[in-house]
Amino acid sequence: MVNYLVNYCKNSFYILIFISFTLFILSLKFLLMDLVYFIEWEIVSLHSMSIVMTFLFDWMSLMFMSFVLLISSLVIFYSDQYMGEDYNVNRFILLVLMFVMSMMMLIISPNLISILLGWDGLGLVSYCLVIYFQNVKSYNAGMLTALSNRIGDVALLLAIAWMLNYGSWNYIFYLDMMKNNFEMMVIGGLVMLAAMTKSAQIPFSSWLPAAMAAPTPVSALVHSSTLVTAGVYLLIRFNILLDNSKLGQFLLLVSGLTMFMAGLGANFEFDLKKIIALSTLSQLGLMMSILSIGYYKLAFFHLLTHALFKALLFMCAGVIIHNTKNPQSVRFMGSLSMSMPLTCSCFNIANLALCGMPFLAGFYSKDLILEVVMLSYINFFSFFLFFFSTGLTVCYSFRLVYYSMTGDFNMTSLNMLNDKGWTMSFSIFFLMVMAIIGGSMLNWLMFFNPDMICLPFDMKMLTLIVCILGGVSGYLMSNISLFFYNKSLMNYGLSSFAGGMWFMPVISTLGVIKFSMNLGLYSYKSFDQGWSEFFGGQMLYNQLKNYSLYIQEFQNNNLKIYLLSYLLWVIVLVLMSMFLI
Repeated sequence: MVNYLVNYCKNSFYILIFISFTLFILSLKFLLMDLVYFIEWEIVSLHSMSIVMTFLFDWMSLMFMSFVLLISSLVIFYSDQYMGEDYNVNRFILLVLMFVMSMMMLIISPNLISILLGWDGLGLVSYCLVIYFQNVKSYNAGMLTALSNRIGDVALLLAIAWMLNYGSWNYIFYLDMMKNNFEMMVIGGLVMLAAMTKSAQIPFSSWLPAAMAAPTPVSALVHSSTLVTAGVYLLIRFNILLDNSKLGQFLLLVSGLTMFMAGLGANFEFDLKKIIALSTLSQLGLMMSILSIGYYKLAFFHLLTHALFKALLFMCAGVIIHNTKNPQSVRFMGSLSMSMPLTCSCFNIANLALCGMPFLAGFYSKDLILEVVMLSYINFFSFFLFFFSTGLTVCYSFRLVYYSMTGDFNMTSLNMLNDKGWTMSFSIFFLMVMAIIGGSMLNWLMFFNPDMICLPFDMKMLTLIVCILGGVSGYLMSNISLFFYNKSLMNYGLSSFAGGMWFMPVISTLGVIKFSMNLGLYSYKSFDQGWSEFFGGQMLYNQLKNYSLYIQEFQNNNLKIYLLSYLLWVIVLVLMSMFLI
């Protein structure tokens, strides 16, 4: 049985990685030759009506598909060992494959209805994966994830209904021609709402850290290249509507605040997976904000590089959690680099790539984005959010390294920390290589006619200065031995506000249901247990009971009552006859 399951994982890995490399080579051909293929498949043709499925293949969709398949193949290979003790690992791999197929459907669809198929597929399968461990916390997280994403599904359905005014649902034909049209802006607004729910922008951010209840391989897949990037990818396709419009300005504000909020929250968090989840949220805000300014290619570039190092970060976190026997708090960790040198090396490389360390994957996209922001015509508030959030990214990354890599190991003295799981190590090592070379490779491929970005020396060095300041702050705030307490927890009000994601999880759970629950309670107390019950159902019951008891006295066959009622009846008849005459 075990051998069969191992082969099942490995077969999926071989097939997916082969398709991934094939699609990558195809994407290079499409990029160099500037090709776009539309493939139409007529499913049903009845009289004058036909149902046609349309697929769009261009360099962007093919390259994104290759990256999704590469990461999902490595995640499935990694799951072979990580989920090895699970009897239902077969079902888990099938769910992951369904998840990937839904993402493929979304990527190659230029049609809103076929996009909805992939979009809904992602939502439903993500619910199944979040509740995979079947406990109360998982069910709550699953419901929050599913219901938050349903808002986006409804927005897409409304956009589909609005597109009835056009000839078809292939939005790609109408974007350029009708970008200043009111109807197209309504459709763009609805699509933007859908993308904000899927990519967890404010005020829909609370589901993303909650989804950490899923197994770690799922987190690696969801937070790198599938579920959360679906919204960004959809807006990249609709990027024409965001350029120089009110929608773009609104998205810039929301995504900038999301980036700032997530970076701030990660500095107060102690759950290893939630820190990385909030880092994903911060990077999604960065992608959305550069997209709203109009640089969709840069957003796509960062989407791909981020997928590589974020999947690596989650996989390393998974190995650490697996070997420390499942605690997730970073306060239990420490001195891991002594026991797990390979995992910790990969973990640090992923962290440095996230920070934008020169010549790693994240540097090429993040540095380019920040330099383009300096050249762009944006207000000071957005400029501040971009650079301060970058500093916060380095801050929480160094804080994470301080807690997990330095000091003493804070768990049991008897432990099994090692790097001997070669299946997990292979996946991690493969992704580490990609996290090192991926950024430069994509940079040379996507921007083969490079533009010169000429900035003054102080602005050119601003990114580096912000990163250094962020790293130093992260170390000093976390260094408990400096003043014998953690300075990030000095102010309880600040830490509960910033660490609680600006109270969004409370608002989106208790805030939604509290009013209706209280209304139900008051109605129960007032109506079901109050005066309306006394004067309503209970009084009717008591009156009918009294009447029936009263009539029952007449029906007891008592001779006196019978004669008396007969006498009364005769008197009534006599009186009536007198009045009638």
